[in-house]
Amino acid sequence: MFLPFFLTLRKTGVPVSLREYLGLLEAVAAGLVTHDATGFYYLARTALVKDERHFDRFDRAFAESFAGLEAITAEAVLEAVNLPREWLEKLAEKHLTPEERAAIAALGGFDKLMETLRQRLAEQRGRHQGGSKWVGTAGTSPFGAFGYNPEGVRVGQDTSRNGKAVKVWDRREFRNLDDQAELGTRTLKLALRRLRRWARDGAADELDLEGTIRATAQQGWLDVQTRPERRDAVKVLLFLDIGGSMDPYVKVMEELFSAARAEFKHLAHFYFHNCLYDGVWRDNQRRWSDQTPTFDVLRTYGPDYKAIFVGDAAMSPYEIVQVGGANEHWNQETGQTWLTRACAQWPRHLWINPVAEAYWPHTQSTRMIADIFDGKMVPMTLEGLSRGLKDIR
Repeated sequence: MFLPFFLTLRKTGVPVSLREYLGLLEAVAAGLVTHDATGFYYLARTALVKDERHFDRFDRAFAESFAGLEAITAEAVLEAVNLPREWLEKLAEKHLTPEERAAIAALGGFDKLMETLRQRLAEQRGRHQGGSKWVGTAGTSPFGAFGYNPEGVRVGQDTSRNGKAVKVWDRREFRNLDDQAELGTRTLKLALRRLRRWARDGAADELDLEGTIRATAQQGWLDVQTRPERRDAVKVLLFLDIGGSMDPYVKVMEELFSAARAEFKHLAHFYFHNCLYDGVWRDNQRRWSDQTPTFDVLRTYGPDYKAIFVGDAAMSPYEIVQVGGANEHWNQETGQTWLTRACAQWPRHLWINPVAEAYWPHTQSTRMIADIFDGKMVPMTLEGLSRGLKDIR
């Protein structure tokens, strides 16, 4: 029965496989969701979507395949499962106090509750607060938000408070997740993971099953083979612009730093301000008293490291091309000189810019640094990181 949905997913560009479709059918047959559109939405998305960039396509396919699903009435569901309505009403009474049953009965039951809501929405002409009749807030009316009624209809309240609403009369909005969105820690980890390179090193401490089978077949007796454990061999050098125009991006920078530390075993980081000069530092509280000469960094970390600079590249052009043009100190050599040395020392380099790419042409310094990096500047989006990290692998 879900074959048209499967075909629609393929048509809209979601790379769903037959095995995943059969897995969804098995989950439905196992009763993981029953007569619950929202539950089925999440189950289907979990079973069929492998990449978060396809969530938006999945939503479009789901809407196209199940248009009108919200129009299914409770009576239709009851008829489909052959349960008499009075049975469910009796079952519900077991979970209600006498006062709650009296309140519902006084209004006329569920059908009367919904009919009354329609009438009051048609009659109401303004906002109401603290009342007991109209659709409003902070009252005892059966309709509204942030108040209390033992059995009401919640309207305009994003989360449940008392767990008493019999219906939530709000349109649910699902935020599309695409490859142009700014990143959080989880998606940053997924993006950075593409930079990993696995290699076998160290002592032999892992069973080589294929080698054992091959050696045993050749020798005629059990010949156990071992091999070094696979470890992430990628080495990353992270330079983080801090302060000034980067203050609005502190949160996303923290998320990037956290994700990088979690994903890479061989990671070294340094801070700089606006542009790379003769000194960098690891602790912003001691950036004047405990700087590391940039020449030392160039000598310590070999060309096998991947150098990633993160900053908005927004500054006075003099800070890049002028001796003494640095914002906070007198630099003996230009920022362009130091950036050129860095690019030469670490051929696999990248500049990640948290500013939206559409604004880059309006800032002269951004264009200058992009030229120094041979165009290897990408926005801090999933698509941008995927493109940039692919180039420096």
